[in-house]
Amino acid sequence: MLSRLLSHDLPRSRWLVALLVVLFLGLAFAPFLFPGVKALNVAAKVLIFVALVASFDLLLGYTGIVSFAHTMFFGIGAYGVAISLNAASEPSWGAITLGVAAALAVSLVLSLMIGLFSLRVRAIFFAMITLAVASAFLTLASQLSDLTGGEDGLTFRVPELLSPAFRLMEDPLVTPLGEVDLNGRFITYYLIFFAVTAIFLTILRIVNSPFGRVLQAIRENDFRAEALGYRTVVYRTLSNVLSAGFATLAGCLLALWLRYNGPDTSLSFEIMLDILLIVVIGGMGTLYGALIGSVLFLVAQSYLQDLLRLAGQATEGIPLLPALLTPDRWMLWLGVLFVLSVYYFPTGVVGKLRERATRSAQARPAGGAGATAQPATRH
Repeated sequence: MLSRLLSHDLPRSRWLVALLVVLFLGLAFAPFLFPGVKALNVAAKVLIFVALVASFDLLLGYTGIVSFAHTMFFGIGAYGVAISLNAASEPSWGAITLGVAAALAVSLVLSLMIGLFSLRVRAIFFAMITLAVASAFLTLASQLSDLTGGEDGLTFRVPELLSPAFRLMEDPLVTPLGEVDLNGRFITYYLIFFAVTAIFLTILRIVNSPFGRVLQAIRENDFRAEALGYRTVVYRTLSNVLSAGFATLAGCLLALWLRYNGPDTSLSFEIMLDILLIVVIGGMGTLYGALIGSVLFLVAQSYLQDLLRLAGQATEGIPLLPALLTPDRWMLWLGVLFVLSVYYFPTGVVGKLRERATRSAQARPAGGAGATAQPATRH
């Protein structure tokens, strides 16, 4: 049953299985395990980035297309929900549905146009075209103040069920780990959790379908795939459209969680860099890497300053160390951690764990044969 749910794409490593189970359960029970406001915000952001990075890996890791327009589709989803709820007289599920549908329609048209007109060029030129389109969209969103709120963005209300003021129970739920407020934030978190789980399993099914196998063949050798009769432009365009659609859904979830959206929130080029870093850390062409990379990167990004503050206090009196361990230098240490991760995990965490599992499986029969041959030689 589990194998079918995962589209027969099993982790193939006991350590990887253990890591994935721990991370999945941690996110599933985050409101109970980490009831603090900051911790819950980090957990929700991790979930949203899992969907966003998995959708980008469908494009980069499985099709071999480098696109810098992914945050544009992420922003379209966030703006779709934000504009719809901001324009509605009363926040409703109908307004959310309208915003999601409109965002998906805009993303479909734009991704189709980009795919049809740009995917015939070489990879580097396609990447530059997508970067130009994303930059133009960011400028447009910043200038259309009447529609998007400009640089200030849009703050909006959500349906009562998702509002922080809503209470399922008057008193907090008492658990062995502490008290948990069953409010609108609790409901919104689990809405995001189940939506991201559905998105992840859908992408996993796509990459393990015959369509996904063709995408991987195009990634490995597009000329050979073309010679076998596959219209590579059509498959690349469909991959671009699907990837954009899932990124748009991730943006919709971000807007619902923040109840705000602006250019820096969903369209910033820094988000695109974060996506690339997470793909490299987790493992390109391995959707499980989206989960592992998102957790590692966002937890480090969120708590590295706190750790540096503690380290700086602990090393007072030691020359140079307190200056290097100040919270202001967290970007420096994040870069160091990224370089080390690339050096020790060149194929990502998932790739490294799978390589170790493969080597262990290959060495086990050889060791067994040697053990049985030795007594025969002595005799």
